[in-house]
Amino acid sequence: MIIRRINIRMSGLGGQGAVTAAHVMAMAASKDGKFAISNPFFGAEKRMAPAESYCRIGLRKIYDRGELVFPDVIQVFHPQVITMGKSYTMPFYSGIKEGGLVIINTDMPLLSDEDVKRLKDLNVSVFNIPGTNIALEVAGTELATNMTMIGSVAGITKCVTMNGLDLALQERFGKKFVASGGTATLDEAIKKKFAKKEMLLKKNLDTVARSYEIAAEWAEKNNVELMVGEAAAA
Repeated sequence: MIIRRINIRMSGLGGQGAVTAAHVMAMAASKDGKFAISNPFFGAEKRMAPAESYCRIGLRKIYDRGELVFPDVIQVFHPQVITMGKSYTMPFYSGIKEGGLVIINTDMPLLSDEDVKRLKDLNVSVFNIPGTNIALEVAGTELATNMTMIGSVAGITKCVTMNGLDLALQERFGKKFVASGGTATLDEAIKKKFAKKEMLLKKNLDTVARSYEIAAEWAEKNNVELMVGEAAAA
C-alpha cells in the first residue's frame, strides 16, 4: 500500500529513548527531502514510567501535531507496554488503521488470542524483533534498543533511507545538540558509554543497519508493504 503520509506511534517506558527515536526519524526524513514532525507525550519524567512519542512523515507539509490517535504504525519498545498495560492507549493498538503495522521489541509472543484475532480482522501485520538482544549484540548496550526500533520501521516501510538515518545520527550525536530533561540525560548516558563520538556513531548506525536488514527481509518474505510515495496514475 502506497500512502502520502505515514503516522508512527512509539510506545515505551521512560529511559528507552522513544523520544530520541522519533526525533531521529523526523530528522532522517528531512534529510531525504520529505516533511516530518516529531513530538513526545509523557507524564512523570522518570525511568520505567509510560512514555510515547509520535513521528509524522509525508510528501506534503504537515501542520498537525500532538497525540497520534490513528497511527499507521505502532512500535512497542518494551514488553510491559503489553503485559502490564503501561500505555496511554488501551489496548496498546487502539486506533491502529486498517492495513497497518505493529512492531514489538520481544523475543517471544506477547499477544493474546483476542489481540491476534482483532489485529488480523483489521489486516494489521505484526512483526516481533528481539531489539534489545540485537542492541546488546551489536552495540554492546541495551541503550541502543531505540536504534533497533528505528531500523525496523525504516526497513519495512522505507519511509526514510539509510543515508538519511546516517546523516540524522551524525547531527544528533556528532554535534552539540541541545535536549532537555530525561532526553538530555539519556543522551549523556549513551555518549559516556563510548570513549569517542566516532565509535558511538558507528555502533548506532550498525545497530540500525542490522535491524533494517532483518525487518526488510521479513517484509519481503511476508509481502508487507506500507510505503510513503505518490500513488501510480490510473
